[in-house]
Amino acid sequence: MQRITNPKSLIKRKIAMKLLLLLLLFPMSMVSGDTQIEILTAFDNQTPNLRWRAVNDNVMGGRSTGRFKVNDGILTFTGATNTNGGGFASIRSRTRNLSIVDGSEGVHFRVRGDGRTYTFVLETNASRASYWSFFPTVDNEWVDMKIPFSEFWPNWRGMRLSRPDLKTEAIESVGVMIYDKQDGPFQLEMDWIKSY
Repeated sequence: MQRITNPKSLIKRKIAMKLLLLLLLFPMSMVSGDTQIEILTAFDNQTPNLRWRAVNDNVMGGRSTGRFKVNDGILTFTGATNTNGGGFASIRSRTRNLSIVDGSEGVHFRVRGDGRTYTFVLETNASRASYWSFFPTVDNEWVDMKIPFSEFWPNWRGMRLSRPDLKTEAIESVGVMIYDKQDGPFQLEMDWIKSY
C-alpha cells in the first residue's frame, strides 16, 4: 500500500513539531536557570559531611535523651523527651561552612516521623541566638518539607526574641530539635537536606 503525503501538510507538521518542542523546552530552561538547588547533605559519602552532634537538655539539668546514627544514607534521630527538666533533644551540624546558594528562599528536606512536631534550627555567625521553625510529621510516612527562611524566628533557650530577620549569608549550621512539650519516645528519619 502506497502512502501519499501532501508536501504542504508535511511542512506544516514539521513547523508545528518544532514549535511544540520549543514550547516544551523553554519552561525547563527558565526553571533550571532561575532555580538553584544546593544539596547540603544526603547523609552519604557523595555529599558534604556536616559532622552532627547531639545536644540534649541534660546540658541544663534535664532528663531527655537523644542520639543519632547514619545508615544507608538515612540519618535516624531517636530518644525520649522528659518535660521534668528542659524537655528537649536535638542534633546539630558542627560544620561552619554551609554552601547555601545566594538568593536561596528556604530549606527543603525529606523526613519520616512519628506524628510529633519537630523544630528545624538554623545557627548564624551573627548571634548566639538560633532561628527556629516548627514542622509537623506524619506517623511512619515519608514527607518532603519546605520552610521559607522568612518563617524562621530568633530564639534564645526557648524564648522568642525580637532580633532582626534571618540573613541567609550568615547561616553556619543546621539542626533538628524536638521540643513539643510532650513526654515520651520519638524517632525522626532524614533522607536529605537542601536549600532552594
